[in-house]
Amino acid sequence: MPKRLSITVACGDYDRVAAIKDGRVGIEGCDVTFLPMAAEEVFFRAFRSAEFDVTELSFSSTMIQTARGDCQYVGIPAFVSRVFRHNGIYIRTDRGIKGPEDLRGKRIGLPEYQMTAPVWMRGMLQDEYGVKPEEIIWRTGGQEQPGRDERTPIKPIPGLDLAPIPADRTLVEMFVAGELDALFTARAPSCFVKGAPNIGRLWPNYRQVERAYWEKTKLFPIMHLIGIRKTLLEREPWLATSVYKAFLEAKNIALDEVRNLTALNVTLPWVEAEALETIGLMGADYWRYGVKESAHEIETITRYSHEQGLSSRRLTAADIFAPQVMDVSRI
Repeated sequence: MPKRLSITVACGDYDRVAAIKDGRVGIEGCDVTFLPMAAEEVFFRAFRSAEFDVTELSFSSTMIQTARGDCQYVGIPAFVSRVFRHNGIYIRTDRGIKGPEDLRGKRIGLPEYQMTAPVWMRGMLQDEYGVKPEEIIWRTGGQEQPGRDERTPIKPIPGLDLAPIPADRTLVEMFVAGELDALFTARAPSCFVKGAPNIGRLWPNYRQVERAYWEKTKLFPIMHLIGIRKTLLEREPWLATSVYKAFLEAKNIALDEVRNLTALNVTLPWVEAEALETIGLMGADYWRYGVKESAHEIETITRYSHEQGLSSRRLTAADIFAPQVMDVSRI
């Protein structure tokens, strides 16, 4: 009997990967050790030291390293994190910021300039509202804890005002003190959660704004993908398809379970109604995996990355994803 491959899989603890974590879905030919952990830790360990065989990856950081030729992972188009990002722009409500155009000239904090969420936010601001990154003052650092820096080096575009905050300060502290006018972040800042005065969202009605954005652009922003360590895939080329099939099956199980009314899997009373409304708006496979299925989002974020000076060249899907999963067989 052929020897099974022992692999580690590091990923957020999402419903769409739960079936891999609990063993309902296996990865063909593999014995899996699933390591659930926060995305920030996964990315730090993956990009700094390639600790995991299969791992969740920041799409933005993957593009930066791929363009430089030093990425240690090959992409799999299982997009375990997708989020509309209008909800992640937080403002000081005492600075006269009434719309996105008012962000020009403002001092905006963000944990890392290369984070995928702000890449989409900046791209959306430029495409939809004409606000360019060079028109904003950018300050990076730890959101809740001091000392955070860029997980992989970047070279800012000419004319960009980008600098770190003091190493002993946090973005939230400076935001509350009025030293920052806004925050672009994937994680709700603690000051907003606690209801601090003069802190709010740029779009309090973000659901309606994000829905209108989808209807106009048909973009459901991709945040994270799955990667396989390049050296492992070179030795075991069959692994790419096996990993992709497993993540796809696990996601499909999650989509079925979210509509199961026998015993609710999500702690919301009308989750099925929400799912049906989403299907009516975005289609049955609203959380799409696959290169062809997600070509619009892939083309958009690769453009944003290059325009914003993060990727040294405009990448294509073939640069990022394993050739074995550029297309898959169907029954």
